[in-house]
Amino acid sequence: MADSYNGLPIPKDGTRISYSNGKYNIPDNPIIPFIEGDGTGRDIWKASVRVFDAAVQKAYNGKRRVVWYEIFAGEKAMAKFKSWLPDGSIEAMKDLRVGIKGPLTTPVGGGIRSLNVALRQILDLYACVRPVKWLGAPSPVKHPERMNVMIYRENTEDVYAGIEWEQGTPEVKKLIEFLNKEMLKGGPKQIRLDSGIGIKPISITGTKRLVRKAIQHALENGRNKVTLVHKGNIQKFTEGAFRAWGYELAVSEFRDKVVTERESWILDNKDKNPNLSIEQNANMVEPGLEFAAPEFRNDIYKEVKACLDSIYKTHGNGQWKKKLMVNDRIADSIFQQVVTRADEYEVLATPNLNGDYISDACAAQIGGLGIAPGANIGDGYAMFEATHGTAPKYADLDVINPSSVMLSGVMMFEFLGWKEAGQLIEDGIRKTIEQKKVTYDFHRLLEGATKVKCSEFATYIIQNMEPKTASTAAD
Repeated sequence: MADSYNGLPIPKDGTRISYSNGKYNIPDNPIIPFIEGDGTGRDIWKASVRVFDAAVQKAYNGKRRVVWYEIFAGEKAMAKFKSWLPDGSIEAMKDLRVGIKGPLTTPVGGGIRSLNVALRQILDLYACVRPVKWLGAPSPVKHPERMNVMIYRENTEDVYAGIEWEQGTPEVKKLIEFLNKEMLKGGPKQIRLDSGIGIKPISITGTKRLVRKAIQHALENGRNKVTLVHKGNIQKFTEGAFRAWGYELAVSEFRDKVVTERESWILDNKDKNPNLSIEQNANMVEPGLEFAAPEFRNDIYKEVKACLDSIYKTHGNGQWKKKLMVNDRIADSIFQQVVTRADEYEVLATPNLNGDYISDACAAQIGGLGIAPGANIGDGYAMFEATHGTAPKYADLDVINPSSVMLSGVMMFEFLGWKEAGQLIEDGIRKTIEQKKVTYDFHRLLEGATKVKCSEFATYIIQNMEPKTASTAAD
C-alpha cells in the first residue's frame, strides 16, 4: 500500500480498514477517504463533517474517532490534476476501502459519462443501497410515516452497463444488419434502420449477489419481506430471469429461513385443510387451472407436491409465518403500490434501471432527494454518497440542505458497526426538523418554520444530539 495518494500523505494518526474472509476489520481510528463534491458539495461537506465528528465524540467519549483523508474527483480533481478521476483517488479507495462523497458533476463533451457510475464499475460496487424512511420532513402524501423501505438496486448491469451505439454510425449499421438478417431472420420483427441500439445485460452472477445482500440485510435487521421488482412480463429473458434467479438464490441458500409467496399459499391451504388433495390445492393456487392445457396443469401439480414434500415438515403448521417472505411485483404496479400502501413493502431488490426510478419515487414521499441517503457496496469496498445533484447555482451560498450526505454518514457508521453515532445523527436531524429549523427547501413547505443556513442546520443538529446513556461500545 502507498504512503500517499495524489501527493497527499496518509495521516499518521489513523489506521487503515482491512478486509479478509468476507469481513471488515474496523479500528477505533479508521482512515476514511472523502470526496468533497462539486457545486453545493463544498457547503454540504463542511456542515456534514462537523456533525459526523460531533456524533462520534458524543457516542464514544473520545474512544473512537474518524481520521478524514481527502481524495479527489470531479471539478476539483480536474483543476488540480487535469483528470476527472485521478488514478491516485482510485488507488486510495482500493486501499482504504470505505469512503464517503458529495455530489459530482457529470463531465460534458465525452470521456467518462458519469463519475458515479465509473466509481461503481471500477470498484465493482454492485449493490446500490437506498434506505427511504420519513424523518418528519414535508411530504406530498398523507401518510409518509408508512414509508420505511430499504432498496437494493443492482449497480453494474442493465442499461447502465453503457453498451450502446449511436444512430447513423457504421457500427450501429453493422449491428442492425446482423440482427435483422441473422438473429431476426424470417420473423416479423425487424429493427428500423434509423435506430440507436443499446444492450441490456442481466446475468445470473449480478442478480444472485444482489439478491443475496438484500436477503442478508432483511435477516440481520428483523425485516419480514423481500420483494423482487421486475418487468418480467415483457422482458422475459432479462428481467424475467432476474425474478427467477432471485427466487432460485433465496431457496437454495436460505431455505430454512425463507418462504416464497407462492409456497405460502400452498402451505396455508394445507394448514387449513390437512385432507386437501394435491389437485385441490393446485386449483386454489392457480385459479382456472381446470381449463389449462394438460401439460401446464401437470406442472402445477408437480410444483404443489414438491413444495409439500420438501418443506411442509419445516414450514407447515404455521411455521412459514415466522419465515422471511420472498415475493415479486411487476415494476409499473409497484410504483402505485408504494404510494397507496407503502407499509406493505420492506426490502426491495431490483435491476438497475427499475431501482433508479423506484428509489426517487419513494424518496419523493419522505421529503425528496435532499433527505435521501445512499451507498454503493461491493465485496471489500463501500462508498456512501449523496443521491442528489450538484445544484451549482446554489454553490457557496450556505443554503443547501445537507441531510442526504449526513444520512449517508449514518449508513456509513452503521456499516462500520458504530450504530450509536449513526443514531445520534438521525435523532438530531429528526428533532431539528420537528423544531422547524430547516433549510430553504423545507422552509417553503412548512408553515411557521425558521429558515436557517446549511451551516446553522448542522449546528442545531449537533445541539439536538442527546446520548441516551454513556456508551461503553468502544470499551
